[in-house]
Amino acid sequence: MGHLVKELAESDFATDVLQNPLPSLVDFWGDGCPPCVLIAPILEELAGEYAGKINIYKAKAVDLADVAVEYGITAVPTLLLFKNGSLVNRLVGALPKAHLAKFIEPVLG
Repeated sequence: MGHLVKELAESDFATDVLQNPLPSLVDFWGDGCPPCVLIAPILEELAGEYAGKINIYKAKAVDLADVAVEYGITAVPTLLLFKNGSLVNRLVGALPKAHLAKFIEPVLG
């Protein structure tokens, strides 16, 4: 994981994601998940390209178990997109950068 995508702790979820004025993308991932490894550098690139417009977080599903249950995370990777404290979209699986950018862009600006 690079320095632009931040690791999210369960105790910080409400403050960092739900109460943040910027939209947030939360990548729920797990150990032993090849697709999770594949999208990590893509999310890092997108975090750089959209710096100041969106926060991108990595959330290890087992470490944020209560949040994962609340949002129905049943597979990893699952990407949740939040704006103004509400879940606006979700995506399951690893997809190419262009698809992930199209997923993010509707909540920007």
